[in-house]
Amino acid sequence: MTMSDNDRYIECLQNMYGLRRFGIKLGLSVISGILSALGNPQNAFRCIHVAGTNGKGSIASALATILHACGYKVGLYTSPHLVRFNERICIDNTPIGDEDVVECCKAVRAARNTEREPTFFEYSTAMALYEFARRRVDWAVIETGMGGRLDATNIIKPCVSIITNISLEHRMYLGDTIAQIAAEKAGIIKQGCPVITGVKQKTAWSVIRDTAEKSGSPVFRLGDDFKFRRSRNGTFTYFGMHTTWPQMRAGLSGDHQIENAALVLAACEVLSQNNPAISLPHIKQGLEQNYWPGRLEVVSTSPLIILDGAHNLNAARTLSKFLSSRLPDRKVTLVIGILDDKPYRAMLRALAPVCARAVLTQPKIDRALPPERLLPHVKKWLSDVRIVPDVEDAVRQAAESAGEGDAVCIAGSLYVVGEARAYFEKAGLSRPWGEPPNQMNAT
Repeated sequence: MTMSDNDRYIECLQNMYGLRRFGIKLGLSVISGILSALGNPQNAFRCIHVAGTNGKGSIASALATILHACGYKVGLYTSPHLVRFNERICIDNTPIGDEDVVECCKAVRAARNTEREPTFFEYSTAMALYEFARRRVDWAVIETGMGGRLDATNIIKPCVSIITNISLEHRMYLGDTIAQIAAEKAGIIKQGCPVITGVKQKTAWSVIRDTAEKSGSPVFRLGDDFKFRRSRNGTFTYFGMHTTWPQMRAGLSGDHQIENAALVLAACEVLSQNNPAISLPHIKQGLEQNYWPGRLEVVSTSPLIILDGAHNLNAARTLSKFLSSRLPDRKVTLVIGILDDKPYRAMLRALAPVCARAVLTQPKIDRALPPERLLPHVKKWLSDVRIVPDVEDAVRQAAESAGEGDAVCIAGSLYVVGEARAYFEKAGLSRPWGEPPNQMNAT
């Protein structure tokens, strides 16, 4: 009996997910060996490399959207996916098809004669780079998975590198101090390649500046070399290294997205010096059209239901600020699950006080914290707290018990958001990938 196309797709995913048993292994030798056997596809297109703690996906998707608006064929590689693996590898902001996943998977499987079995991330990175070359993209925007220096994506040679911001994360792999983590992120800096950064800490900036200087790479820092000023009508003015662009508008919601947009525009300014097709009208169009699901994404307006990953402390604080300033009169139910490598106490301390009640849940990943671990810390702030281990059940109960003028915020992990988004897609509420969601600006 021959396998169907869907059977082949499922088999590929099962084989890839099976690689997760090898855990996280940082280094470039395995990915280098696989790509060499594939003919080094990463050299077939121009690249932009994005690292940092928060904002990587928003910035990467904005750049991909802008380059596509300029008339280029663009690949986008991000992680993790929310609902389907295919979301990680996009061509012109559309996830590749199941048949493309099978084709890439087969090619990488045939090429993986390396010193050890590749990890899941190494395998998927090789698939993305192979697919981008196979589909003959002009540009690829590549988001790092973890850190930068030894991340599998660091095999590329970008035209510009972006380091968004830095906070303490993944300490087991990246280090215990801001300086150590900054050194790992700065590892994406290549000889002579311009660097755009939004880092604020003196120690982080010192590391990035010194690394760029040793590499002969010009470095441009938000607040020093380029700035922005918000306007009351929701637009902002970008003051760049050599230009000023007024009346710019970020397509994504939240004040923090203006800062992300400034980093995007700085990268565009650098790239436009050698690429005349990257013009202001296209930049403005792409920035406004940028769409990145699971970040202040509205899937219902009555009651208001918001999906926001908020998967680390900085993101949790940003979400807390948003809820308190934009929804001060709404009774907010927080549906939250957190992974075991996150500062869950501090994240809950940021989010619980701005909510009226909470539903504690647990995504289907082995790194998820049991909701019982979260309970005593939420109880410090809220009396109305329940545990519903299954994310779909938790979301359903929160939505059904919310009043018309109330709000439900689903957060704490992109894996929680992914399972919630899958539920809303089945219910016909969450829009397909690539179709812009409702904008939080309208509430």
